[in-house]
Amino acid sequence: MRITEIFYSIQGESSYAGLPCVFVRLTWCNLRCTWCDSEYTFKGGTEMTIAEVLEQVRRYDCKLVEVTGGEPLVQKQPCCELVTRLCDEGYTVLIETGGSLDASGLDPRAIKILDVKCPGSGEADQNFWANLEILNPKDEIKFVIKDRADFDYALVVIEKYALENREPFALMSPVWGAVDWNDLAAWILQSGVRARMQLQLHKLIWGADTIGV
Repeated sequence: MRITEIFYSIQGESSYAGLPCVFVRLTWCNLRCTWCDSEYTFKGGTEMTIAEVLEQVRRYDCKLVEVTGGEPLVQKQPCCELVTRLCDEGYTVLIETGGSLDASGLDPRAIKILDVKCPGSGEADQNFWANLEILNPKDEIKFVIKDRADFDYALVVIEKYALENREPFALMSPVWGAVDWNDLAAWILQSGVRARMQLQLHKLIWGADTIGV
């Protein structure tokens, strides 16, 4: 499989934000979101075996691992195998996916963080809606919000797929520098939606140029 980097940091997003985490960032992505902050994953990387990836992960005294990208499911077979191997070794595994590819092959012990693309991403027509029908109880749904139109789009999706009935709540994350945090907070409060606003903690700690998950 092709790997861009493996590193140890503070988890910046999801309900696991703030926890130490080992990140395994896979190379390649099938989408080109307008607000993407990890374009360097689109090419390059290093060929590694799953055994080599596991060896690097084990170097850190940390049982929380996130498999991310790029889009990890572009390398579906090795990605699914890696996730299963990590689960077998007792890791809590998060898998960050852009939501455009079928995620049904992932080990059900892993926690999917599914990004539903809003219109502001330029990729809303790529959402693979069947993913929302196979969610496990611990899986999380994320909406990256660029403007009010994105927020309204998210409300429609939340209602259509009964996401307000889920816990953990759907995540709403403002595009860094594109939408005022106060505005997004006000929209959530005014709408009454049962959602969790999240900020990219890693950017708050290390600066706006820090790469997201």
